[in-house]
Amino acid sequence: MISVPARRAVGALAATTFLLAVGACSRDTPGGAPPASGGASASIGVDLPRADSDFWTAYARYVPEKAGELGVTVTGPTNSQNDVQKVIGNIDSLVTQGAGALVIAPQDTGAIGPKLDELAGRGIPVVSIDTRPDSGKIYMVVRADNRAYGQKACEFLGEKLGGTGKVVEFQGALSSINGRDRSEAFKECMTSKFPGITVFEEPTDWEGTKAQAALETRLSTDPDIKGIYMQAGGVFLDPTLQVLKQRNLLVPPGDPKHITIISNDGIPQEFDAIRAGEIDATVSQPADLYAQYGLYWAKQALAGVTPTPGPTDHGSTVIELPNGFEDQLPAPLVTKDNVDDKSLWGNAAA
Repeated sequence: MISVPARRAVGALAATTFLLAVGACSRDTPGGAPPASGGASASIGVDLPRADSDFWTAYARYVPEKAGELGVTVTGPTNSQNDVQKVIGNIDSLVTQGAGALVIAPQDTGAIGPKLDELAGRGIPVVSIDTRPDSGKIYMVVRADNRAYGQKACEFLGEKLGGTGKVVEFQGALSSINGRDRSEAFKECMTSKFPGITVFEEPTDWEGTKAQAALETRLSTDPDIKGIYMQAGGVFLDPTLQVLKQRNLLVPPGDPKHITIISNDGIPQEFDAIRAGEIDATVSQPADLYAQYGLYWAKQALAGVTPTPGPTDHGSTVIELPNGFEDQLPAPLVTKDNVDDKSLWGNAAA
């Protein structure tokens, strides 16, 4: 796998914004909950899913900052390196170290179920960041609507291409609910709204090397590719731009050779690429809010708070799942028109 180191430090949102958001919640507000009391003194164990993605590197930077704002103690973080067995081992280690609640991001959403049920039986609540476990008791999932990612990508490409042409889609791992949601929504939208567009689905398992090889092969067999959908800019951006540059296809919009590209993540590097005309858009999933509300909900769990479905005071919606709850955070489309918006976490770096 290509390691994609973070090249710019990601700045922070103002602490007062977070404290106001937390303070405004109440038991009578749908989706909200009061701050945990001082009695919830157990630490929160945090496991990071990987270290080779700019998005997850940014998330990791936000964790200690948001923990300080919320006044919670974090055990770890550990890093499971995209391996579910390491997730399980790290969970056991964090609990042994005294973690009373856990914030994790299991990439294999099917295999983690039995461990979640075991933890529930031991009274240890779990918050899952970015991914929704297929089974197993979960206190809260904190993620954006990943089907909306695929839908937005489809509509953007379909409109830019005028409903015709060939598109390459770098699919995330289909063992992950995120990979499935994005892929299924993209396909359904293309099939129903833009039947004149041919989509080449390229499995990648979230690996940049696989995406790079797939693009090189596809451009050799189909040199008239006009669009690319990258389901994770944090791992696919650099390999994609390298291939296009080598083939003299990294040209700005308006050039006949330009390939329209939309991504998912909202990292600073994607924003720079949008400004440079190298890619056209991304859907920003909020790394800062993932850390903020992941820890927030873990603190509520330690306080014995039961989430309430409905709209929240932080612009999201809590829904009830068969195995828990989910806080669905907003994820805006970013193009050249709004790429400099200071409210986007990818612009937080000073």
